[in-house]
Amino acid sequence: MRYTYVNSPLGPMLLTGSDALCGCYFVGQRYQPEIAADWREDGTLPVFRQAAEQLASYFAGEARQFDLPLDLSAGTAFQQRVWRAIASIAPGAAISYRQLADTVEAPRAIRAAGSATGRNPLSVIIPCHRIVGSDGSLTGYAGGLGRKTALLTLEGYLPRHARGE
Repeated sequence: MRYTYVNSPLGPMLLTGSDALCGCYFVGQRYQPEIAADWREDGTLPVFRQAAEQLASYFAGEARQFDLPLDLSAGTAFQQRVWRAIASIAPGAAISYRQLADTVEAPRAIRAAGSATGRNPLSVIIPCHRIVGSDGSLTGYAGGLGRKTALLTLEGYLPRHARGE
């Protein structure tokens, strides 16, 4: 496994992977992996350069989608289904945990969908910040509610949501 750090307006981010991106974490966020002794810091990997460029463009408000090779194999089959469903949520939109559970055809698994959301290894890239409470409240985010608020504001969801649109 290789890793590197990139800067963002919301704090430094840890990228992990090799041929594909396995992780994108705000440094210090919940469920961030410990860097193992056999991991090597290597900011020259093409996927890391691509991720850094696309993250910079996203945070500058220039890009709204990511086009990167991703490796979700560290997750269970259910987690991978949830993460893929989250990846399909359009920028500027949000869905509830209940809607997410329905999307993955597990309507009774709201808590499990929430748990899988919290363990998303690709913050921002798989936009788990777009999952909200049933009443639209901003609940839970492994990177912290301040970052969730900032991301949803950047994408234009919060201003519209606050106006009742």
